Amino acid sequence: MRILLASSEVHPYSKTGGLGDSVGALGKALAQAGHQVVTVTPLHRGIRENFANLRRVDWHFNLPMGPRRVDAQLHALDPAPRHTVYFLDQPEYFDRPGIYNDGHGNYADNAERFIFFSKCIVHLARYLPFKPEVLHVHDWPTGLVPLLARHDRQFLPWPDFPRLCLTIHNLAYQGIFPRPAFGLTNLAPQLFNIETAEFYGQLNCLKAGITAADVIATVSPRYAREITTEEYGAGLDGLLRRRRANLVGILNGVDYEEWNTRNNRFLPAAYDTDDLSGKAICKRALQRRFQLPTEAGVPLFGNVSRLVEQKGVDLLIGALEQLLNVPVAMQFVLLGSGAPHYEIAIRNLAARHPDRVAVQFGYDQALAHQIEAGSDFFLMPSRFEPCGLNQLYSLRYGTIPIVRRTGGLDDTVIDATDQFAQANGIKFQVPEAAALMKAVQKALLLFRDARLLARYRLNGMRADFSWSKAVEALELIYAARTAGTK
Repeated sequence: MRILLASSEVHPYSKTGGLGDSVGALGKALAQAGHQVVTVTPLHRGIRENFANLRRVDWHFNLPMGPRRVDAQLHALDPAPRHTVYFLDQPEYFDRPGIYNDGHGNYADNAERFIFFSKCIVHLARYLPFKPEVLHVHDWPTGLVPLLARHDRQFLPWPDFPRLCLTIHNLAYQGIFPRPAFGLTNLAPQLFNIETAEFYGQLNCLKAGITAADVIATVSPRYAREITTEEYGAGLDGLLRRRRANLVGILNGVDYEEWNTRNNRFLPAAYDTDDLSGKAICKRALQRRFQLPTEAGVPLFGNVSRLVEQKGVDLLIGALEQLLNVPVAMQFVLLGSGAPHYEIAIRNLAARHPDRVAVQFGYDQALAHQIEAGSDFFLMPSRFEPCGLNQLYSLRYGTIPIVRRTGGLDDTVIDATDQFAQANGIKFQVPEAAALMKAVQKALLLFRDARLLARYRLNGMRADFSWSKAVEALELIYAARTAGTK
């Protein structure tokens, strides 16, 4: 099958979070399954310098953006057999310090940037000799693609029109912009209505995609159900209920070639289910890295996260404040960045408890692996979580995840109250600091029982969340060609 994927970020070329990881791994997995795959993404700053094999493609874009036209070029890499990555080269839009913002706020012209990107995706889908059978776009930056593609087909013949798939990685981010941004699409003005792209008088890119796609996927089965409710639907629950027959939840996978404990350049020692001794070495190295006491008998809790409300950072801080005010033996390390008030609160915790709390702000790929391997427990108290990847990494690394029962966290982590023999993590229900604190207290008790602790670890390490299962599910919706036209 010929599949065109499109995303605003694709690991290892660009990444701000799980979207980049997911799309990068998906393209790789689809190609390994025998499909012909093209991935399209912007040429963000740093890609040209970091990938010497990047080549110029004889392709030129000159597309309307409202009353003016914008030019762009194309570059390409071939990371694996049957897989080509195309990079849209438009320096005015994409040669910037960040993908969506500069650290001080979102770019004021994000609507223009990603409307242009969406138009280029449609242009490639129509004119590439590759002629994709499936056009699969991801999240709001490509949300307009299905609507733009259907509009193009109305005015020019498009033989073998592709099946249009949209994956929602996080419904909280919808690409909402003032009404004048719709003019940049060059779509008929009457398409700006409540049934397509209009949302309380503004342009909503993700809503446009939901209305026009053949299939809407989410990154876990539970999240697919949750977003049809008012609590999690972010204002689009009514539309998603109407499109329920076209909505499917497909759990994200993990690239185990990268996230593994046997052959990992980031880890100080290797380990696996047959020999866990290397995990203790990873723990000591992590304690030294953060200048914490190197005590094997003290449970070490880790967190790698964006510091935003969705991730339950307020619950995390509240629980730690209470736990650290009593003489309980525990350590906590964090890697992340986000809202300034959360960063200040965590920095203050580390300053008051330097022998128990340590933090590094920002993102460091090597350190993320080291926290996953060196921690005994991984804290993910998300208020909502479409899929979550860190709990999947934790399971493979023998690090026991502590999660809230929501979205993909509930789909992937097994609590003792779910299935005692298969338990590999600890869950709590209510999004409150007190509930998280009780879950941590359960972890402290579990840590004292060496045999039970080892069983939890081995259960997690033996779980299979490889991309092959996700690819099988996607192949089913890709192959439904008869539903490809509306």
